[in-house]
Amino acid sequence: MPRGELRIYLGAAPGVGKTYAMLEEAQRRAERGTDVVIGLVESHGRPHTAAMIGDLEVVPRRAITYRGGGFTEMDLDAVLARRPEVAVVDELAHTNVPGSGHDKRWQDIQELLDAGISVLSTVNIQHLESLNDVVAQITGITQRETVPDQVVRAAEQVELIDMTPEALRRRMAHGNIYRPDRIDAALGNYFRVGNLTALRELALLWLAGKVDEQLDAYRAQHGISATWEARERVVVALTGGPEGETLIRRAARIAARSKGADLLAVHVARSDGLAGADPARLARQRVLVESLGGTYHQVLGGDIPAALLDFARGVNATQLVLGASRRGRFAQLLSRGVGVTTTALSGPIDVHLVTHAEAGRGRRAARVPAALSRRRRLLGYALAALGMPLLTVLLAALPDLTLTNDILLFLAGVVGVALVGGLWPALVAALGGSLLLNWFFTPPYHALTIAEADNLLALGVFVGVAIAVSWVVDVAARRTREAARASADAQTLATVAGGVLRGERPLPALLDRLRETFALRAVSVLELVAEAEGRPGRAREEAAWRVVAGVGDTPPGSPSAGETAVPVDDRLTVVLSGRRLEAADRRVVEAFAAQAAVALRQERLAEEAATARPLAEADRLRTALLAAVSHDLRTPLASAKAAVSSLRSHDVEFGADDREELLATADESLDRLDRLVANLLDMSRLQAGVLGVTATAIGLEDVVPRALDELGPAAADVATDIPADLPAAVADPGLLERVLVNIVANALRHSPPGRPPTITASAHAGQVELRVIDTGPGIPEDQWEHVFLPFQRLGDRDNQTGVGLGLALSRGLAEAMGGSITPETTPGGGLTMVVRLPAAEASEGARG
Repeated sequence: MPRGELRIYLGAAPGVGKTYAMLEEAQRRAERGTDVVIGLVESHGRPHTAAMIGDLEVVPRRAITYRGGGFTEMDLDAVLARRPEVAVVDELAHTNVPGSGHDKRWQDIQELLDAGISVLSTVNIQHLESLNDVVAQITGITQRETVPDQVVRAAEQVELIDMTPEALRRRMAHGNIYRPDRIDAALGNYFRVGNLTALRELALLWLAGKVDEQLDAYRAQHGISATWEARERVVVALTGGPEGETLIRRAARIAARSKGADLLAVHVARSDGLAGADPARLARQRVLVESLGGTYHQVLGGDIPAALLDFARGVNATQLVLGASRRGRFAQLLSRGVGVTTTALSGPIDVHLVTHAEAGRGRRAARVPAALSRRRRLLGYALAALGMPLLTVLLAALPDLTLTNDILLFLAGVVGVALVGGLWPALVAALGGSLLLNWFFTPPYHALTIAEADNLLALGVFVGVAIAVSWVVDVAARRTREAARASADAQTLATVAGGVLRGERPLPALLDRLRETFALRAVSVLELVAEAEGRPGRAREEAAWRVVAGVGDTPPGSPSAGETAVPVDDRLTVVLSGRRLEAADRRVVEAFAAQAAVALRQERLAEEAATARPLAEADRLRTALLAAVSHDLRTPLASAKAAVSSLRSHDVEFGADDREELLATADESLDRLDRLVANLLDMSRLQAGVLGVTATAIGLEDVVPRALDELGPAAADVATDIPADLPAAVADPGLLERVLVNIVANALRHSPPGRPPTITASAHAGQVELRVIDTGPGIPEDQWEHVFLPFQRLGDRDNQTGVGLGLALSRGLAEAMGGSITPETTPGGGLTMVVRLPAAEASEGARG
């Protein structure tokens, strides 16, 4: 049975028209004769969406009872039994009510697809698992309903339903998304222009990534290696030379000319694994690429032009930036070079050969270290100076040997010298051996002349073979030493990187591991003070430098105070003291100096973020307060004003009952306003630390009824269980009453109909515990602390349920009285708020 196809309508936020567009597609398919049914559609009270269902067949929902409440979900079994061609199932990320066949609706959809039924569905960008933390950072709301990204990426079609933030806010203001009582709070919170713009960008970027995946899959499926210029991708080739920064900036400017272009830097490393490019320069160039918004890549290859083009074609690059050759003119005559060869083979990829200050100057020949130690080289010279004459004496004593045998034995001696001392001692041995062979063993004897051509050829072959063998031995020794050095460098890099990953602070961990690795006394990172910038003379003074990080015994305070100074950039320098490093060690240190600069930048960004966090929190609270006050203050004020204006009006004659009702409305509204203002004032006093608390011994049997009376008829059914022998609690009567009013009001708001909350009290370990128990939906344990934040409520309900200050204020008041408030899970479902206060007897005992 062929699997069904999934089509998803993706939106940046609620209200952009995903469900409407999905139903439009369902209607189009139904008009074409496709068998379409509605498995589940959530219209959220929007009349235009509901009207779009039209005459489409709707499969009745399945009723589920959970924790005493009634819920409905899609009847998966009924849809499977109906077996339509297409099923419309809204809200892909929805969490099913416990008792359903699957935990998530996307799992229901997977079962429909496996049954061969195609599905139309919807999802918002904030519900994608990979973007959950990003959306929470933007909006301040953590989405608990998420769907794995691979589920959406696996869809055959994903269509973005886009709308500008301004248009979406107009839809909100016109009442096309939420009820009128939720509009003001929503516009001031989740539906701010900045939030919507950021969410829209996330949706566009995510969909662009999926389109790239689809394009790559299509090209791979059809074996297409040619470049398709769907989007500009600029690749810059780095050799690790000094021209790298020039090339990177040039490539970045090329990429900036096209909106949305990608910048990629690639370095082709030697396939033999030996060190080639300067790691310090490559590290700095990598930082530069990433700071310009690009990505850095490294590939292995023996043929550099082929490796570059393979990488460029693999990423569908449109332009390739190379540096002009640094080789001299004579070298360019002998070989075309990487740039010319790459250009000739590039095909549709545009190649830019960028000139730079190093072009044509020739490669600076680095001093090649000796392959063998000085001791072995001296031993080789000694062996050549003594061994060749000794071998001559030995061969002279054996007159029966032919010239061929003599040459072979001398060749063996040269190879032995090469194995011991390397190339140059072997060359000395070969030259000396050829002279000795010519003088003592080649006719005419005791003369540097050769009578026979065969003998001349034999001596020539001897010299050539001796030189070749010596060179091979020397190269092998050199490669062995380079490989050992590369292995040691790699181990050092891994050790230092591991120390950084395990350290709590990257920069000190990096410096400490660097100090331990090279057995240094101290390491420090110095920064040039602003006054010394651009003044070389001043930069040599110790006062011109500031130690931004240091480890070890007395970290150097200036570049001259240490044995080795490694500049990172114009302002930063890493200084090492304790011993001087070899040139090869310095290259590794330079690489880590570049990483130290990155770590320092990260630390400073973290400090700036920490400094900005309180300001952002204050701004968030101020925004939330304004949004909440705009609703919670305006509603009771409007009700009271309407009631009073009606009573003062002479246009209408009100009866006694009507007047009483209007007066009750005004009184209730003013009471609500009074409680809100009192909560705001108490919260401000708490935060300022000036709240007056008068603690005394009080009985809970006196405080609880007063709190319930203040809540009015809504609390009439609240059950209480307060033991007669319960000890008195030490608390401020007025503040404790406020605490209970807020907690019980919250419990009443979330209790299911017919199941009011219960209040129980008990004494334990010198404390009086008061429990407010409800059987509502409850709160996940990881969200318990969130409900105590000012102006916050669980999920996104802060748009409609008030200022969200009650629980935050209640905890603050309880702690001011020496008590506490902690949430617990009600057995069987729900939330229990536990108020703990000192018992009067325990307090007196403590004082006694």
